[in-house]
Amino acid sequence: MKLSKKGLDLLKQLEGFRSKPYLCSAGVPTIGYGSTRYSNGVRVSLKDPEISEAKAVEMLIFDVTAFENDVTMLTKTVILTQNKFDALVLFAYNVGSDIDIDTIPEGLGDSGLLKKILKNPNDASIAPEFMKWVHAGGKISNGLIKRREIESNLYFAA
Repeated sequence: MKLSKKGLDLLKQLEGFRSKPYLCSAGVPTIGYGSTRYSNGVRVSLKDPEISEAKAVEMLIFDVTAFENDVTMLTKTVILTQNKFDALVLFAYNVGSDIDIDTIPEGLGDSGLLKKILKNPNDASIAPEFMKWVHAGGKISNGLIKRREIESNLYFAA
């Protein structure tokens, strides 16, 4: 599956565009629509020059492709609607995919959210799992609370 136009537009809205590098709420140098790396793999630095919105969209689409692939791989045993897929790509874009061999929940891959989805992607108890991911820099973030509500609502939208 691919992120829908609606999903991409929502991601752009959630991330917001910034032409100059900045520190995200977790303290990571970021630019454009939440990109932490350029398309060539180089990490964003606070000393980097401004970028255009067109460049930011190019970077976003490059980044999103990896998350689409990760979500597809992580959920290959279940059938997802477009809204469910979009919500998981948005979630993974923000918290990471966590595709590794450990069981430490550092992103979608080892999360309770994914475990519940793999058991039953329509289970209503999935909604609170989104809300377990509202911390940035060790503190609860009101922005992340709102984002998780949006992602959860999208996940369960018809």
